[in-house]
Amino acid sequence: MAAHHHHHEPQGADLAKAAQATLEKSGEQWTAMREQIFKALASFDKPASAYDIAEAVSKAEGRRVAANSVYRILDLFVASNLARRVESANAYVANAHPDCLHDCIFLVCDSCGQTVHIDDDHITKGVRSAAAATGFSPVRPVIEVRGTCAECDTPN
Repeated sequence: MAAHHHHHEPQGADLAKAAQATLEKSGEQWTAMREQIFKALASFDKPASAYDIAEAVSKAEGRRVAANSVYRILDLFVASNLARRVESANAYVANAHPDCLHDCIFLVCDSCGQTVHIDDDHITKGVRSAAAATGFSPVRPVIEVRGTCAECDTPN
């Protein structure tokens, strides 16, 4: 039986507050630019690239924001558990429960790009154990399952 976690997943301003609390707990500052980038990231319904986020923040701020600046902040967000990186897409999603650490399992739809993050400690502990058995020390396991989501798989 899989060990699934069920979380209260804050939305909107509550998610931004949870992200801020998590970042500040790690000793980092929650700046206006970090807030804008997090809010832009959280507004996407699919994984967003740094360029997507830079464009959204640029429109909201009325000034150009460079993707390089966004990448630096996204790296901080991933390291602080505020965001997850979908490796195969070089894109990011806001972590819906930033105060809880889990390894990533992403279900990525090849048709529409929708990406769902699931927590299953049974699977991720197995991956960590298999890696450790070979003498490998995993730092941040990411599992991506490519396929078709239920919406795209349903005939019209």
